[in-house]
This record gives sequence, structure tokens and C-alpha cells, in this order.
Amino acid sequence: MSSFDKNVFINCPYDDEYLPLLKSMIFTIKACGFYPRIALERFNSAEVRLQKIKQLIEESCYSIHDLSRIRAVSAGDYFRLNMALELGMDIGSRDYHPDPMFREKKLLVLENERYSVQKGLSDMSFGDCKSHEGSEEKLIKCVRDWFYESGTKKIKPASIIWNDFNVFMSNLYVEKTEQGYKTEEIDQILIPEYIDWIDERFNGK
Repeated sequence: MSSFDKNVFINCPYDDEYLPLLKSMIFTIKACGFYPRIALERFNSAEVRLQKIKQLIEESCYSIHDLSRIRAVSAGDYFRLNMALELGMDIGSRDYHPDPMFREKKLLVLENERYSVQKGLSDMSFGDCKSHEGSEEKLIKCVRDWFYESGTKKIKPASIIWNDFNVFMSNLYVEKTEQGYKTEEIDQILIPEYIDWIDERFNGK
């Protein structure tokens, strides 16, 4: 496992609709030389979920919080507050953790529509949020540019990472189909297995 200053905690929706965005995000994190940390990286029914999230936050200097789904979609729906809660935990760890290295934590807040987060979390009006508009290509640019703005200068432009991602996904379906995977298995791949596949790509295996 990589070190604190290379870990990136991911706080996002876990539904099927968001999965393509999550895959592009994880690929971009790896392409920029960092390591994604996400609650889906391991499954243990005996593990308290909130404690696992707390551990991941404390092990990560960087965090990406996608709040694009905090709004209820239709009448009778509840607001989805898990992402906002985890953002609050992360901000709290940065400001109040006794270890001074936590003051170096860097956060990226993503939203679907520009200024939508401020409507639901007015206290966030002081901070900049990046809007991906539900586009994988725009999300890649948001994440890549944030790494650059945070001090990581020697990284590829977003257009090349986007192209690399599409080539990777295309080759992945061909390769894994030849290995006996069904299309739906590749579509719904476990996140730890997907990260392993990306590691194989970047390690030249």
C-alpha cells in the first residue's frame, strides 16, 4: 500500500449509473501517480463501515468528494447525505487532528452542475468546486487539473489521459473476454479487481 502523501480517498455514489465516472476517476488517479482508496476496496461484514471510512480518510493526504447526488431526485426521495457526512469528517480531520501533517490534506469537491453544492451546503460557499456535468471526459480533466494545481507538475494533459483511458477500456474488454469473462462481469467488475487491472497496465504486465 502506498504512503499517506500518495493516497487519494474517494467519496462518491456507488450505484450503477455512477460506475463509469468512478472507473474514469480511478484511472486518472493512477495515471497521475497516486493510489485510490475507497470503501469498496475491501469487504468485511464484521467491519464497521464508518470506522473503515475514518481509517481511509486518515491514511490519505488527498481526497475527492463527489457531491453530485446529494439532491433528492423525485418527490418522496430522501437527500443522500453520506457523501456530505464524509466530507465533513475529512475537513474535521484536517483542521482538528493532533498530527500537524493533516494540515497538508488537499480536498477536491465535485458537483454535477456548477454552484449546485452551495445550494445544499451554503457553508461551502467559501470553497471552489469543480463541475463534471456527468461527463467522464470532464471528470478526468477536473481530477487531472486539481492534481496539477496541488503541485503535481509532471503529469500528462487531460486529453491524453482521456485517450489512454478509452484505449485501456477497449483493450480490457477484448483481453478479459478472451480470458472467459462475460461482458456483464466486466461491466460490473469489483473495484479491487479493476484497480489490479490498471496496475497491470501501468506496470507493463
